[in-house]
Amino acid sequence: MAALTTDDLIEKIADLQDETGLFPSFRSNSTIFYRRSDTNIFFTVITVFTLQSLRSAGSPKAQHLISQISERARTAFPIFQNKDGLDTYNFWPTRPSRHFPNGYLFRHFEHFRIPDDIDDTAMIYLTQIAEPPSPDTLNWLKAKLAQHANRSQRHQIKNTYPEYRSLRAYSTWFGKNMGIDFDACALSNVLFCIYQYNLPRNQHDTDSLIYLRSVVESGRYVAEPFRCAPHYARTSLIIYHLARLMAAFTIPELESVRSRLVADAHQKLTKTSNRLEQIILATSLRRLGEVLPAIDTNYIERDFNTFNFFIAGLLTAYEQPWLRRFADRPLMQMRWQCEAHCWALVAEYVDLKDN
Repeated sequence: MAALTTDDLIEKIADLQDETGLFPSFRSNSTIFYRRSDTNIFFTVITVFTLQSLRSAGSPKAQHLISQISERARTAFPIFQNKDGLDTYNFWPTRPSRHFPNGYLFRHFEHFRIPDDIDDTAMIYLTQIAEPPSPDTLNWLKAKLAQHANRSQRHQIKNTYPEYRSLRAYSTWFGKNMGIDFDACALSNVLFCIYQYNLPRNQHDTDSLIYLRSVVESGRYVAEPFRCAPHYARTSLIIYHLARLMAAFTIPELESVRSRLVADAHQKLTKTSNRLEQIILATSLRRLGEVLPAIDTNYIERDFNTFNFFIAGLLTAYEQPWLRRFADRPLMQMRWQCEAHCWALVAEYVDLKDN
């Protein structure tokens, strides 16, 4: 089989975008034989973000398709905007609110209605290349992040290692009544947004970087990835997000962990048989300054169904220690798959290989 080119892959991704501007995705839990189609902005916006990073080096045809995909996706953003019209965004539709869409049980429970989050918000801000957010909007976002950071408004994180509880790092959630949550991948994404728009740094940024550096230096992101990034929960994904951030910007606070990330990426690469997992590790190694490892991409779609980029822990939001003990168990997690985003990760790898 002839190897797919970046142009081929972008065409394939464009064909998967539906009339609403979204890319289809599914949530599942094989333990309870659960699988539902899911309506979320997350996989659409991270797919667009990944494609936009390829645009400058792409062919005219590829550039046109990426612009077209991006514009279609933008039409869906308002559906996920804060229910009161603020400039933050939710994983699921807010107008009207639809948590666990297409489901039969979880959508009836208020516990599973999640607030807006830094991950979707940062990615939507980052993908608005054609019409970037105004300085006023960006400054508003920076203030909003500070309002919901750890130790702001008298809220303090409970579900992390004791030595991190005093860090004034950003929380995953914007909700007033949601517990503070540190996630290394979400923090990497919001810091990417802050650096991209060159927003003024403060103690929240400093402490977020301290958290990222420490979970790597301590080895906790290898030993307990769920506790370091509960919404991604794999060492390879933490490496991927950190490597992407470090490749895009010069961040002296993270340079001390570069060699550790490289060593752990190589080690993980030898252990995983899933080729999507291998690709994100290979891409990370290249971004960290290493030679790009060779991965066989022929018929790689066979590996898509056993790869997930994001999870939701059904008990993650609880702060009670006795409940949190069960949060990392497969029974208590939903896993998401998105074909378009899988192809975008392949395109990202192929682009690095060809350039």
